[in-house]
Order: sequence, then structure tokens, then C-alpha cells
Amino acid sequence: MAIFERALGHARVKLHFQVEGAGFPLLAIAPGGLRSAAALWRDRPIEPGPLLAAEYRVITMDQRNAGQSWAPISASDDWHDYASDHLALLDHLGVKRCHVMGMCIGGAYALRLALSYPERIASAVLIQPIGLSDNRQAFLEIYESWRDESRALHPEASDHDFSAFFQNMFGGAFVFCATEAEVTRLEVPLLVLLGDDQYHPSAISRRVAEVAPQARLIEHWKQEPARTRAHAELQRFLRTHTPR
Repeated sequence: MAIFERALGHARVKLHFQVEGAGFPLLAIAPGGLRSAAALWRDRPIEPGPLLAAEYRVITMDQRNAGQSWAPISASDDWHDYASDHLALLDHLGVKRCHVMGMCIGGAYALRLALSYPERIASAVLIQPIGLSDNRQAFLEIYESWRDESRALHPEASDHDFSAFFQNMFGGAFVFCATEAEVTRLEVPLLVLLGDDQYHPSAISRRVAEVAPQARLIEHWKQEPARTRAHAELQRFLRTHTPR
């Protein structure tokens, strides 16, 4: 993997990334909660490199403070800081416009990027996106596990910083990264693959697909033969929205 660094106040954000293939760029943001790292795409029902690198320039990365990437933690950090990382990496790679795809928390990152910088995103694919149902405690528990692993690497972060960071990331409603009203104004074509468990509620996937103006929903995509059909539908969607 390569390393991209950018200044953040008196510190630096270090982002590990890799690029496979050629063609129109596609930023693929992995699952794994706050541990979202490129390696976590392996052996998923949709694995961007093997599936898409023959046709697209597939960019994967370790999110800040996941995998081999690092950034300081503060009480003001939120979804917009991750979107800023994504935009900075795209600028570093000379990418003016791209598709973005995300699974699990990656779907929320992808949605925030599309909402914040729609002029840079040709289309967005959300694969079983996270969101709020009756699962706040479950997100708190996985956050606390990540926090406890991270403390030794972040002497700059106080208990207040960690607590505020959780609230900024998972204290909201709907898809956590955005309000329903924001999603109704989304200008980017959207493909949503249905979630079906505690962390990826099916109601969230359905509602995003209902309220986003240019959205389509795929309900079955994990097991064969639906998996092969979903792969074909995904590829048609990306080709349709790839600029000529």
C-alpha cells in the first residue's frame, strides 16, 4: 500500500491506500466500523478489486485510525472529517470525478462524501448501510471496543474527546452521517443494496432508497443466484453513470 499524508493543524493525517486497475476511478470504502480498512473487503459478497478492476481504477484505503492509517482525535471530529480525507486523497491522485462505493459504515462515508461534494461524485453505491433503529447500545459497545484499543495510540485525546467523537459519529438518527432531509436533496444517482441485521437495518436501506431522488434498491444480493444478478446490476449501474 502507498501512503498519503496531509497537514491537520500541527499534526499530520497519514492515509494508507492502494489502486488497482485503470479506467474511470471508483473509491471503495470498506466495512468494519471505525476499523474500516482496505483488507476488510476480502471475501465479501461484493469485493471491488476482483469484480471491478478490469474496468475501473479501484481505490481502496484504510480510514483514519484504522488499519495502518492515523490521525489525531479531537472532540470536534465527525463524518465531515472523513469526507475531507477522501477528498484530499482524490485530489492527491488527480481524480476530478469518481464513483464511490461503501459497505456497512463505508456506505455512510460514501453517502456523506456524495452529499458534501456532489460535483465530484458520478454515482454512489451503498451496500447494507448502517443506521439507527433500536441499536444505539450495540454501536456504543463496538465503539468502546475500538476506543479501548486506540487509547495507547492517542495520548492527545482526553476522555471528553473520545466521548464527543462517539456522539458526533453515532449520536444522530437515520443514517448517522446525514439527516433524512439531506438525503431527499441528494443530487447523485444512488444504488442501495439491502441490509438485514442489527447494524444494517433493512428499514434504513429501504428509506434511503425511497427518499433519495435518483435511487434504486437491490433486495437480494448475498447468495447465489441472486449474487450473480446483483453483480451484473451493479456493473450496469456504474456503466450507465460513467461519464463518456
